[in-house]
Amino acid sequence: MGFFDIFKKNKAEASPSVEEKEKASDLAALDQGLEKTKTSFFGKISKALVGRSTVDADFLDDLEEALVAADVGVSTTVKIIKRLEDRAARDKYINTSELNRILREEIIALLDEQNTTQTTNFKYPSDGNPYVIMVVGVNGVGKTTTIGKLAYQIKNRGSSVILGAADTFRAAAVDQLIIWSERVDVPIVSRGMNADPASVAFDTIQSAKAKGMDVAIIDTAGRLHNKVGLMNELTKIKNVMKKVVPDAPHEVLLVLDASTGQNAIEQAKQFIAATDVNAIALTKLDGTAKGGVVISIADQFRIPVKYIGVGEKIEDLRPFDKVDFINSLFKD
Repeated sequence: MGFFDIFKKNKAEASPSVEEKEKASDLAALDQGLEKTKTSFFGKISKALVGRSTVDADFLDDLEEALVAADVGVSTTVKIIKRLEDRAARDKYINTSELNRILREEIIALLDEQNTTQTTNFKYPSDGNPYVIMVVGVNGVGKTTTIGKLAYQIKNRGSSVILGAADTFRAAAVDQLIIWSERVDVPIVSRGMNADPASVAFDTIQSAKAKGMDVAIIDTAGRLHNKVGLMNELTKIKNVMKKVVPDAPHEVLLVLDASTGQNAIEQAKQFIAATDVNAIALTKLDGTAKGGVVISIADQFRIPVKYIGVGEKIEDLRPFDKVDFINSLFKD
């Protein structure tokens, strides 16, 4: 191998790949989206660490305050502190930088135990039917925007997708979804305001099946989460879906607004009790210092957090990766 061959080989090895560039871009966007939480969360933890040479009661009190302030939640905070105490005793904690590392590792380990990350790749039905996603959540959490951004991602992967405007109780919800369908350039089934939601869902899935489409995303009404009528309606929609695709919906995606903190947890409890939620999307992380609610929700419900919203751009609905998320919070 000649000199120039070696030079070109070394240059190629030194240049980042497309995947590496995309990963770096994703991490930068994540860092930016979590800036408010990081400033509050990491700032308080850093303050708690100053001058510490041991894990004592005062430090644990300060740490608890920092975690709760970031909306990690009391029960999850207790688990983290217990893990930290056990780890520090076992590893003979020496200095603050080591404690910082241990704390980060223990939070990741806690999330890992709860199966909190789910691949964003879809397991398409082997029978050729579409993969059906039913999206639930209260009004104002960013449900319609999440659907639009998700449709954009699916299309960019080379899969076909159709939307169903089954939130027929608000004209704005139908209109917004139509706008998103035009923006992303994907088909939509809409029957306008006051149409029967279950009928819209049925027509959407039937259309997806007839056209051989890969994914059908069904929007649903976002009225108050504690209304029995709404929950009964969700059950009706699911039953109607099964008439077209027997194992639909394959995914019930609950959209929550991270900026509401512990209120998001209460919403999650109601929806999980009423329907088979198996994936969660947390929106508006870029606009809040309460991003720790992601940790709390993942820990409490043991339902995979699939997506997080870290900005307004169409690309800013990102797959949730627990390691990247926690590392970003602890990054200087």
